[in-house]
Amino acid sequence: MPPKTTAIDLTRLPSRAPHELHKDDIHREIERLRQDLVELQDRLYAENRRSVLLILQGMDASGKDGLIRKVFSGLNPQGVRVHSFKEPTIEELAHDFLWRVHQQVPRHGMIQIFNRSHYEDVLVTRVEKLITTEVARQRFTAINAFEKLLQQSGTTVLKFYLHVSEEEQRERLQERLHDPAKQWKYEAGDEGKAKQWPLYRRVYEDVFRHCSPTSCPWHLVPADQNWYKAYVVAKTLRDTLREMNPQYPASKLERPRER
Repeated sequence: MPPKTTAIDLTRLPSRAPHELHKDDIHREIERLRQDLVELQDRLYAENRRSVLLILQGMDASGKDGLIRKVFSGLNPQGVRVHSFKEPTIEELAHDFLWRVHQQVPRHGMIQIFNRSHYEDVLVTRVEKLITTEVARQRFTAINAFEKLLQQSGTTVLKFYLHVSEEEQRERLQERLHDPAKQWKYEAGDEGKAKQWPLYRRVYEDVFRHCSPTSCPWHLVPADQNWYKAYVVAKTLRDTLREMNPQYPASKLERPRER
């Protein structure tokens, strides 16, 4: 049985920025954070010893795609990768649920972003009643061990849940119907998924309870306002990279000549 942390009730958590923050000020701060990220990512890539895995989860229309564009635009594309986990293929279903995930973890020097992740296999599968609670508990244990393995191998794991309110999600899904630039995102089952918000909330709360060890906690990000969501993620990543303090390797001219 995976270890439990304090229970979280998403209905009691804020989905909007603190009132004292101002949008224009935060936009300017995001630009400063992005400049820091450019340098820190360059050092991480050059050092080539460690990596970062950034996991984005959230309800439909929580703004994962827009967040990636806002935070990572301007960074060196050689050092950043994004992978979106869709419905498993026949080949993937023929293996254990982490098989396809392990193939996408970052190599040394990289920042890898999971737009949805291995957590879909204990979220969607439970809402759709494809697995039992007992199987979900077994998968929680496997996920915790998997993330611990990544950390032991030099990968820092950052997990973000983009907390969008039920009302905001409904508005965004309606916008997809009427905005030509967003209609391509609309899927036939979106309205049905929106009605399942309470079910998804409960399975997410279970994930937070069982898969949030001290070494790899979830960051619950208010996501009704895109500018604040981007700020929280960018700042968390910047602060994490600063703590990692990657260094440029010594010049080849300074290294002892190989015999």
